[in-house]
Amino acid sequence: MTAESVTSLGRASFAERSNRIRTIWLVAVVAALVMFCALSVAIGTREVGWPEIVAALGGRVDSVDQAAVAARIPRTILALLAGAALGLSGAIMQGVTRNPLADPGILGVNMGASLAVVVGVAWFNIVSAQAYIWVAILGAAASAIFVYTIGSLGRGGATPLKLALAGTATSVAFSSLVIAVVLSRNDISGGIRSWQVGGVGGATFDRMSHVLPFLAAGFAISLFSARKLNSLALGDDMAAGLGERVALARAIAALGAILLCGAITAICGPIGFVGLIVPHLCRLLVGVDHRWLLPFSALIGAGLLLAADVVGRIIARPSELDVGIVTAFIGAPFFIWIVRRQRVREL
Repeated sequence: MTAESVTSLGRASFAERSNRIRTIWLVAVVAALVMFCALSVAIGTREVGWPEIVAALGGRVDSVDQAAVAARIPRTILALLAGAALGLSGAIMQGVTRNPLADPGILGVNMGASLAVVVGVAWFNIVSAQAYIWVAILGAAASAIFVYTIGSLGRGGATPLKLALAGTATSVAFSSLVIAVVLSRNDISGGIRSWQVGGVGGATFDRMSHVLPFLAAGFAISLFSARKLNSLALGDDMAAGLGERVALARAIAALGAILLCGAITAICGPIGFVGLIVPHLCRLLVGVDHRWLLPFSALIGAGLLLAADVVGRIIARPSELDVGIVTAFIGAPFFIWIVRRQRVREL
């Protein structure tokens, strides 16, 4: 047997072992997701027994307990969709920018969508769900382009540190603009401030139906970009040498992330840090191959947001904390750890 044959067998064995480990993690993540779904429909301000839960899942709403469970079902589904969208968009943004600090919140995408919605409500009186979604997506896209343009100025182009600084500054500026717009409109200030915290409470199937086409398109485009992101990870020159159209690949992947961020921000408000935390956790489990990283980011993002929503209901009983507050408590220390681990000087 030649040395080349031995090397090939070793690589095949390593790949098979890696895929087996990834499959085990996939089963574990799906099992955890099912458990969080069960907890989400069971836990709330009202204690509900499992017989009522099973009856409500079967479509019966004959009692107050069953009605409470029926109200939690769309909330659970929205948390799953929002977490999956934010986790996947974070992985896409980190892949497109090659920036470990990239996140829809840190890069200003969520706040751009938020500002666009607030301006649309305050100045143009938008009321339809479709208008909310389109305005949020356009705001997210404009913010992403603005941050990338600012981060690309000067020597070295769009470095991770410059993009993070440009995104953070843009988020702060847009947040101030949102406050400035809302201050003069007492008639909408209460609803806008509540929406700005970010949450999945009050979810209904009717509200979710409007964002499903946008989320489906965003998921499809993002997952389709997995191989392109693997090429981009090798560097622009190497990707171009492999026949990849670098600018087009980046634009397509970014479009998927923007659709996901804009649609979720329109219905849930700006929820931060999920897109930052989840891709890093997934890399520890399945490595850097985006063909595995992207699906895992969606699944673990869904689980993380659902778990955060359940925790928010428990720690503030009989009231509850919005999921955006819980993710901020988790994400802020994680962000500091990432910065220290990556050594900002090297970014």
